[in-house]
Amino acid sequence: MSSKAIREYDAKLLLAYWLERAPPAHPSATVESKFIYPAPKVAQISWDPETNTITPDSHLPSWVFTTKLVAKPDQLIKRRGKAGLLALNKTWDDAKAWIAEKAGKPQRVESVTGTLNNFIVEPFLPHPSNTEYYVCITSAREGDLILFTHEGGVDIGDVDAKALRLAIPVSGSFPSRAQVESTLLTHVPQEKKSTLTDFLLRLYSVYVDLHFAYLEINPLICLDAATPGGQPTIHYLDMAAKLDQTAESICGPKWAVARDLTPNGKASGKVSADRGPPMVWPAPFGRDLTKEEAYIQKLDGSTGASLKLTVLNPEGKVWTMVAGGGASVVYSDAIAAHGFAHELANYGEYSGAPTEGQTYEYAKTIIDLITRGTPRPDGKILIIGGGIANFTNVAATFKGIIRALKEYKSPLIAHGVRIFVRRGGPNYQEGLKAMRLLGESLGVPIRVFGPDTHITEIVPLALGVQPGSGAGRTVPKSVPATAPASPSRAHRVEPELDTEAGVGSIHADGERTQAEDNVIRFDVNPAGARPAYRPFDAETRSFVYGLQPRAIQGMLDFDYSCKRATPSVAAMIYPFGGHHIQKFYWGTKETLLPVYTSVEEAVKKHPDVDVVVNFASSRSVYSSTLEILQYQQIKSVALIAEGVPERHAREILHLAKQKGVLIIGPATVGGIKPGCFRIGNSGGMMDNIIASKLYRAGSVGYVSKSGGMSNELNNILSLVTNGTYEGIAIGGDRYPGSTFIDHLMRYEADPDCKMLVLLGEVGGIEEYRVIDAVKAGKIKKPIVAWAIGTCAKMFTTEVQFGHAGSMANSELETADSKNHAMREAGFVVPDTFEELPAVLKETYERLVADGTVKPKKEVDPPVIPMDYKWAQELGLIRKPAAFISTISDERGQELLYAGMRISDVFKEDIGLGGVVSLLWFKRRLPPWATKFIEMVLMLTADHGPAVSGAMNTIVASRAGKDLISSLASGLLTIGSRFGGALDEAAAMFSGARDTGLTPREFVDESRKANKLISGIGHKIKSVNNPDLRVELVKEYVRKNFPSHSLLDYALAVEKVTTSKKDTLILNVDGCIAVCFVDLLRDSGAFTPDEADEYIKIGTLNGLFVLGRSIGFIGHHLDQKRLRAPLYRHPADDIFINMADISQPRVLGKMQ
Repeated sequence: MSSKAIREYDAKLLLAYWLERAPPAHPSATVESKFIYPAPKVAQISWDPETNTITPDSHLPSWVFTTKLVAKPDQLIKRRGKAGLLALNKTWDDAKAWIAEKAGKPQRVESVTGTLNNFIVEPFLPHPSNTEYYVCITSAREGDLILFTHEGGVDIGDVDAKALRLAIPVSGSFPSRAQVESTLLTHVPQEKKSTLTDFLLRLYSVYVDLHFAYLEINPLICLDAATPGGQPTIHYLDMAAKLDQTAESICGPKWAVARDLTPNGKASGKVSADRGPPMVWPAPFGRDLTKEEAYIQKLDGSTGASLKLTVLNPEGKVWTMVAGGGASVVYSDAIAAHGFAHELANYGEYSGAPTEGQTYEYAKTIIDLITRGTPRPDGKILIIGGGIANFTNVAATFKGIIRALKEYKSPLIAHGVRIFVRRGGPNYQEGLKAMRLLGESLGVPIRVFGPDTHITEIVPLALGVQPGSGAGRTVPKSVPATAPASPSRAHRVEPELDTEAGVGSIHADGERTQAEDNVIRFDVNPAGARPAYRPFDAETRSFVYGLQPRAIQGMLDFDYSCKRATPSVAAMIYPFGGHHIQKFYWGTKETLLPVYTSVEEAVKKHPDVDVVVNFASSRSVYSSTLEILQYQQIKSVALIAEGVPERHAREILHLAKQKGVLIIGPATVGGIKPGCFRIGNSGGMMDNIIASKLYRAGSVGYVSKSGGMSNELNNILSLVTNGTYEGIAIGGDRYPGSTFIDHLMRYEADPDCKMLVLLGEVGGIEEYRVIDAVKAGKIKKPIVAWAIGTCAKMFTTEVQFGHAGSMANSELETADSKNHAMREAGFVVPDTFEELPAVLKETYERLVADGTVKPKKEVDPPVIPMDYKWAQELGLIRKPAAFISTISDERGQELLYAGMRISDVFKEDIGLGGVVSLLWFKRRLPPWATKFIEMVLMLTADHGPAVSGAMNTIVASRAGKDLISSLASGLLTIGSRFGGALDEAAAMFSGARDTGLTPREFVDESRKANKLISGIGHKIKSVNNPDLRVELVKEYVRKNFPSHSLLDYALAVEKVTTSKKDTLILNVDGCIAVCFVDLLRDSGAFTPDEADEYIKIGTLNGLFVLGRSIGFIGHHLDQKRLRAPLYRHPADDIFINMADISQPRVLGKMQ
């Protein structure tokens, strides 16, 4: 949602800080009088439900205790005075008692009951009634509107009737001071006009700069000057405000700094991204966020997908889990239309391709709510519905839902939950099949339906009521468990027989086939003039702004299926990647598309392009679109991004209107002209394009807000008419660049479009512009229409539907009022959305009967080869893996180490040794074993700078090498002579003991073979000067290992060797090696063969490498820190002996 209400407390803090600081909305909007900026004092009192206490006195400003106060709830409640929710002229003790009495208690305000938990207190201001004024600033598509009346206060009456108005159009001139005075302040005393004009100009400047969407002050107080010659003073008592939440990326720091109440902005405790706490978006009164709603809201804020949940009735029978903003509304409408609004438990949606993990969390939250409390005798219903997805992999999102359903198997059975599933889109066959099979194993009734079933047709089936009658009405059939998981043969990819030789093959004439021979190049002719009502045709060429290879490939596949002569995409524009070329498929061949870094360059190189599909993000779409609109050859721009600030969207649409450019969006999937042109991902994957017959033109033009519902219309129209002529999704924001009437008037003027469809929704008044056009005779073609959101009237509290603009601010904007008005105007309006296919069919058949529509013979589209990756996801092909890995997996919701979730690694505190045991041995080792691994790493971390590995590292570091190079230099010295003796020592000691040699026989055999015993001997340490590292290892092993037989054997060997020389002790390498063999053989975690294998494949040397890397990195950092120069070994430390040059040589003879 974009426009969201904020607390009065926050609104007053924003004004207090920015009224003096905000830049003027226009250079002329300056203060001319000696304006005294108001300095309001406000304090917030909150009720803590856990402790049942209110904000302590120690957290309040000092003025609260010395001033007469006004106290009131601050929870978006209208008309608090009439509801008895004002405490006036109170001391803090009285106000505190009043707040404490009401805090945490249910309060009924008109028809809504809610809990009072947030209050505001401020100084009481005695004032004459004739000093009260009213001011309100609102925003609309055309611009902003300031309403002002000289009579404010509780009894203001009908503001619309009495307020004076000053419109500030988006693209018009800014009003002068004189205009403000003459338009708004005609009834204000002359001595106050200048002050009020200054205030209104500053107020509007704040409104613009902070992206307010609504701001009302009632009463606004303007007191007479305190002294002769002084200035009147401004005070504002009650305030209501809304901000554009989508502008948070722009205004977040400004909102935060105004809410920062710490001295000098130095907050103590919690650190936030800006200087001050982030803006709070409170729930409507009567709708306190539940723990589950807050969790989903937090989840939604941390992902690019959309996840929404509103709990309406926790005890309700009917629960929904719907994909898509528009689809979520039509399901709620259908449930309410069948008389089950009182049983509707929740409203929500998931969309925007959430991951499996995100879908799992969303589904788990809803299923947990369903299975709480005492089971109902009549059970419960879960509708997992959705429209036909554009690009979301249905099977992938279903995996998360299936996982959650499996987790709640027993509670679902206990509560008698019946599940009804309807979905379409990419890979829906596999998803529906998985759901159906789940029903058989879960023990919960699950009925599954695909896109051949109308989107809401499962609702009456689930509710057990009789579906409405109508032409073409059929009983939906559930998809069986054996439903195919891949497209039918007609839509499957058949391998083409390539009659051309492969790359590198030699032809009969001796020429080779070159790689470039498979690249298609197109001759492009300048585009001919098109009528204004037809912005897209089979010759339309476009730029795609942003690196969107998936969307571009979809557009090119669509072009190929439509048998276009040239691709619809001429080039990409991507400012960040530099000039380059990208390769795409054209059928079975390939084609090249250039990537430019600026619009200017792209326009110069491609004069035939007049459409831009702008995939820029919400933060950059404004600037990129303004750049695009500088070029006259661009006639249409589609803005895909969601979350575009409303003020930016308005500026774009008005500038585009001045330049005669068609804007589609923002927050849209785009649109489609069957047989001609496709915007981005419109129409979904190619299997849906084919199924909905979008590869050729039909006769029906439609316009909708929702992208998902556009796919539904494509599907419905292909089933009950000859298909779509053109379809546009204008986007769900409050200010779309083009509206219903813009496109319907185009369709009216286009002789090839025979029938119109309008899918409106609750909120806004754009449908009434179409009604006016029909009444005026401007639209004469038959028009079928429906406004979704009819369920809104049945909710007791304010519910924000999926789209930013789908909220009724008056009775006129409700879906029921729109449907009634359209029906009265002569539109064909069904009784419910479920009846839409029937009335579409009836209307179309009338047009066929009277000859308006002449059906054409169906043509088969060319087969579109499927991308390898997508075919693999569908299970249509297989390919041997190039690598096999069995130790880790990062593909799921979280990283796995040998099957153990990374979160569990930390929850169970297995330590570094535990991680090594998982990644090296693929199993959990006992704590004493993992501790030993950590001990080894610590003991082997370093042995001073003189050893060869450390020396090599130091020399490389001093030669200016980076850390990786220096570390590699040190590691390369590890071998049998340095550090790498662990494996050899383990093999020698274990081999000797396993063959039955006594320690003395082992020593004697080694001496006879002239072989040194690895792990025995030290240059410095001896029997009388033992290596403390060895002593630590021996002590730990003897104390913690269940068995240490090889260590005992090695110590017996040491007794033999030290009797000959006291430095022939068991060194640290040997001690670690034999102890690790004891760990492998005696821990019970390994078989004898596994233990021997780990010794042979270098595991023990791996411990030394891992440990010593710590020290080598330390030496590198030490040298860099010391800024040590290039090392040169002193010459006097090198003995140089040049060989005698007179020694005999071997001479070669020339043959």
